[in-house]
Amino acid sequence: QVQLVESGGGLVQAGGSLRLSCAASGRTFSSYAMGWFRQAPGKEREFVAAIRSTGYTYYADSVKGRFSISRDNAKITMFLQMNSLKPEDTAVYYCAAGRPRTYYSADYYYARSSYDYWGQGTQVTVSS
Repeated sequence: QVQLVESGGGLVQAGGSLRLSCAASGRTFSSYAMGWFRQAPGKEREFVAAIRSTGYTYYADSVKGRFSISRDNAKITMFLQMNSLKPEDTAVYYCAAGRPRTYYSADYYYARSSYDYWGQGTQVTVSS
């Protein structure tokens, strides 16, 4: 069982930065795929970024070049550095963890269904 707790959300002006953290419990964190998703009011939850246990990263086109995902396996924590924030980045941000699999499809890291554990979310609001 893995428990995830997000922190670091808040209100920021457009062009500003925030750093989200996701603290995880569990001794097998290092072998899990980790991801960030977000959900704006009235919209579906969407993929933002993911990181493999190896450190390889994936990003949604909308955040490439502005957001950076990382993980510290020793501290069992994942981060999302968000720069050049835009009003359209306003959403509740969720971290997620996926148990190791024997097979990974091409879209594995982008799909909500790939992740087994979810945090409660942290609100990010970007004002114009």
